[in-house]
Amino acid sequence: MLMKSIGYMVLVLLFMSCHVVRVQTDYEKETDFTNYSTYNYFDDMQTGLSELDEKRLIKIFDLGMQNKGLLLSEEPDFLINIQSGIYQAPRSSTVGVGVGGTGRNVSGGVSMGIPIGQTNIQREVVFDFVDSQKDVLIWQAISKSHLNENNTPVEREKKLQAIVDKVLSRFPPKSRK
Repeated sequence: MLMKSIGYMVLVLLFMSCHVVRVQTDYEKETDFTNYSTYNYFDDMQTGLSELDEKRLIKIFDLGMQNKGLLLSEEPDFLINIQSGIYQAPRSSTVGVGVGGTGRNVSGGVSMGIPIGQTNIQREVVFDFVDSQKDVLIWQAISKSHLNENNTPVEREKKLQAIVDKVLSRFPPKSRK
């Protein structure tokens, strides 16, 4: 019974780990983010997303920025560049098979790992905030999450919403005094 419970817990953890959005942020520590109230996007932004996903992301991102009190403007305080890429993450689940022997002063062994589960396709989305007057990077967020290319439009929108929510939860950065 205990082994069965552990097996179920491992499956739940594996399933949950595929749907987690991880975000790393960095920022210029001398920047006073209270000076920024307007934003816009780089004119030549190449997101790396499909046209439909790009429209979804921009719409969701604009709503998130509005909720933070920031306004889209033709003369912005800062510009946003969004880039994304897809990569195959190494599989963390393998089954080991080993053969070994020992005898009078002779020993040997062979082992190999057999990957189990589906390929783990990840999407990385980078958000760069650049001061429009100084042309310097002031804040950056890098999100990483599982990508299922067969998702429906509704599922794609939910995933993008989760990415934006997690990214904007860290902006503006909390001052560390």
